[in-house]
Amino acid sequence: MKLWKLGILFCASPVALSAWAAPFAYVPNERSGTISVIDTASDEVVATVRTGGKPRGSAASPDGRRLYVSDQTSGALLIVDLAKRELSGRIPIGKSPEGVGVSRDGAWLAVAVEENNSVALVRTANPGEAFSIAVHGKNPEHAVFSPDGKWLYVSAEDGAAVDVIDVAKRSAAKLVKVGERPRGIGFLPDGSRAYVAAENSDQVYVVDCARAEVVSVIPAGKRSNGIAVRPDGKVVFVSNGGDASVSAIDVASGRITATIPAGQRPWNMAITPDGKKLYVANGRSNSVSVIDAEAMTKLRDVVVGELPWGVVIR
Repeated sequence: MKLWKLGILFCASPVALSAWAAPFAYVPNERSGTISVIDTASDEVVATVRTGGKPRGSAASPDGRRLYVSDQTSGALLIVDLAKRELSGRIPIGKSPEGVGVSRDGAWLAVAVEENNSVALVRTANPGEAFSIAVHGKNPEHAVFSPDGKWLYVSAEDGAAVDVIDVAKRSAAKLVKVGERPRGIGFLPDGSRAYVAAENSDQVYVVDCARAEVVSVIPAGKRSNGIAVRPDGKVVFVSNGGDASVSAIDVASGRITATIPAGQRPWNMAITPDGKKLYVANGRSNSVSVIDAEAMTKLRDVVVGELPWGVVIR
């Protein structure tokens, strides 16, 4: 573990705060250097936030005031004011940051830093203070907190395992072996299980979080990568990048019960708080597929910017 001090830059703006109806889906567009804002009531793009660079991973603060977005170009974590829908600051992180996670209490941010083969833990109350923790896999991609905030699971593109980080100790606690090229990670609401998509294995690995061990493996579609968990904990969705589809896993049986068409290269996803709609970023279609998460049917595709990386709903 390495502690370092970060400078944080804030951007002043004369625009007054506005109250926006929720929820909205925020979509970082890596090639466009923008974030598309989709009103989930109408499923239309209602605003575009210009970030510049290559925005990728993102996470919203629990209070809904800020969106944290990694920018590969500048090696920084961008801060977006969600009321004003504009950049309000940036935190230098390291070369090629990607996945971003925020603890449920909002105390910590986690950022996977590819070129450093590490994960950065940033204290939100004091963004100038951060810890760098080395991980085993190369090119870490996702950093996801467990629901209780005690653990951080980190996947890496060049590897076949997930690092389990003890957040309190700020150190690696265990390595969980999964399939080749682990990508998306999602926890059941009670924190008992984590689901890890392994892209090169076309499988989803189910991890018992109490033991940090794989307890089952579920065959998925081609190049499985993104994971989203329905809030009721009964269904886990996995995007299949090579099949242009999303599969629904029934948690009770551990089997895929539906496969829904999406756009080209479906990637990272998010589900509305009521569990009714799933939003899927389609990297090669420059769109977001909206899926009925109960009827398991695609409702529509929403055109966004170029190379959408993922979705955050807040």
